Amino acid sequence: MSNSDPSTNPRTVICIGDIHGYIPKLQKLWTNLETLIDPSHFNTALVIFLGDYCDRGPDTRQVIDFLISLPKKYPKQKHVYLSGNHDLAFSAFVGVLPKPSDGSEFKEGWKEYEHNEEREGWFNGDGYESMHLQGRMWAGDIKDRFDTKGFEFKGSIYDAAPTFHSYGVPHGSADLVKAVPDDHKKFLANMVWIHEEDDVAIETEDGIKHCKLIAVHAGLEKGKNVEEQLKRLKAKDTGVSKVEALSGRKNVWDIPQELTAKPTIIVSGHHGKLHIDGLRLIIDEGGGLPNNPVAAIVLPPKKIVRDTDDVVKEL
Repeated sequence: MSNSDPSTNPRTVICIGDIHGYIPKLQKLWTNLETLIDPSHFNTALVIFLGDYCDRGPDTRQVIDFLISLPKKYPKQKHVYLSGNHDLAFSAFVGVLPKPSDGSEFKEGWKEYEHNEEREGWFNGDGYESMHLQGRMWAGDIKDRFDTKGFEFKGSIYDAAPTFHSYGVPHGSADLVKAVPDDHKKFLANMVWIHEEDDVAIETEDGIKHCKLIAVHAGLEKGKNVEEQLKRLKAKDTGVSKVEALSGRKNVWDIPQELTAKPTIIVSGHHGKLHIDGLRLIIDEGGGLPNNPVAAIVLPPKKIVRDTDDVVKEL
């Protein structure tokens, strides 16, 4: 990817899709990115991880170790770690989510979904009384054997059992709280729900455009005031039982109408698809499935890089 002076070129932005506990995929993707991108650009890149680091794959602990190690190894890069819905639930279980700003208790959010409690087998062990709903669901024991796509659940509706096992404890055990190291808890506590950049370059049919960029795990809700959404996401408002921007589907797929007046890139993971439509970028080719690749997009050129790519160093 063009060998040239970074001072005269737009900053390289790398957005990395859902990893879901697969350390070999993450390591190979990172190697491929480092091989393909000119060192002067790679070493000063803005790297946005789009969330869902845990669950499904067997290596959550190693994935978080890898992510934590990056700022020291690549001090001139800027690293952004978005929270996915899986990471929020993991954070809820180990007790590092901020309390609701309105002073309410997490348990007040259980009522809306309590009709699902028996089927999803919500966690009822030590500490559940003060736990956010998603933490209880995450560590639960789901009664169904298969999900709607025919894949076997791994412990809970979140497929969290491999995460527990990566820290050496059985699925659903309250011992996970002690088993997760402090630096991992700090990482989980410091994840952001949204990230904004005022000037990101992207190649379009009309040449290079400079746009605002919003990175959020699933997307922004349509039909709701964008500024109000951004405010709540920046504040990490845990007063809601389900954060749609981290867990929604069709309702967060498109760029909200009010953002189309000023060109805005919205980049997300979450959806189990690779979808590039103008300035709407959805980078989750893996979906946490063992045989699917983990993908990244590199801006400005909108180049897709996968862990499965057989790359040759570009001169």
